[in-house]
Parts: sequence; structure tokens; C-alpha cells
Amino acid sequence: MELLVVLIGLLVVLAGTVVGVAALAVVKTKRAVAKAAPQARRAVEDVGIKARSLTRGGVQGRVSALRAEVRGALAASRRVLETGAVEDAQLGDAMALLGRLEGHAAVLDGELRLLEREPELSRVEARFAVAKERGERIVHLASSLRWAAQDRLHRFADEDLLRLGEECEAEAGALRHWAPVEDVAVPVADRAAKRLPG
Repeated sequence: MELLVVLIGLLVVLAGTVVGVAALAVVKTKRAVAKAAPQARRAVEDVGIKARSLTRGGVQGRVSALRAEVRGALAASRRVLETGAVEDAQLGDAMALLGRLEGHAAVLDGELRLLEREPELSRVEARFAVAKERGERIVHLASSLRWAAQDRLHRFADEDLLRLGEECEAEAGALRHWAPVEDVAVPVADRAAKRLPG
């Protein structure tokens, strides 16, 4: 009877553990999906924009091309800054500026999305000239941040490599100055001979 109670208790504990692990897995999966969904949605949207820029002609094709260019410049700059911020905390200010720039780009992207769907081509043409100027400014500013971050990272890498080279040369020089083995061995032998009774 006691054995049956122990077995039932073990089964209850085992079942509770399985349910707990399954619930934890479900929660983690939901979080992962929630985190990946916006990125996947954005990737699909980017592909659609790029396809429209290549397949549409005229001003609406140019609208799609501008959307793709702005998004590409911002994404490339974010990748560089996020990678560099791991090693260089001073890139945090540049990240904040890029965030503000992305806010302006989101407004522009909304306007360009409406222009892509606008059936009146003369209206699209009139509004596109102003939007294009803003888009080019955003692309230039995002690219400037990216290029500056790249230059900074390369400069620090070059300086670090130069310091490392100097340290390696100094260590190599120190390793080349050694006492020959015979000079070290003779005094030890002499000391041993002096200790032996004559």
C-alpha cells in the first residue's frame, strides 16, 4: 500500500514537471514569435517594395525605389551602429540620432506608401519632388552616421593593431635575450661539487 502511494506521488510530481516544462516552452515560443514577427513582416514588406520599384514604371516606380533606398540606408546604418556600440559606448549618441532619423523616415514612408496607391499621376508627380528631397536628406544623414561609425571602428582597430604589434615586437626582443644553457649549468655543478665531502 505504501509503495502504491509513493508511486502515485511520483507520477503526480512527474506529470506536474512535464506540464510545467510544456507551459514554459509555450511561453518562450510565444515570446520568440512575437519578437520575430515584426522583423519578418518588415522583411516581406521590403521585398515587396523592392519588387514594385523594379516592375513599375514611371513616377510610381520611382516612389517605390525611394522607399527602398531610405529603408536600406537606415537598416545598414542601424546594423553598423549596433555592432559598434557593443565595443564603443560613445556610439550611443549616434544611435539616438539614428532613432530620431528613423522617426522622420517613418513619416516619409507613410506619405510614399499613399503616393504608391494614388491613381492620379499628376498629383503623385507634384508631391514626389518634395518627398524625394526629404528622402535624399534622410539617406545622406543615415549614411553619414554609418560612415563615421565605420571610420571610428577602423581607426580604433588600426590603433589596437599598432599597439599589439609594438607589444609583440617588444616580447620577441625579450625572448631573444637569453643566457646560454652552459653558463647556467656550470654554477649549479660547481655548487654541487663544493657540497660533496672532499
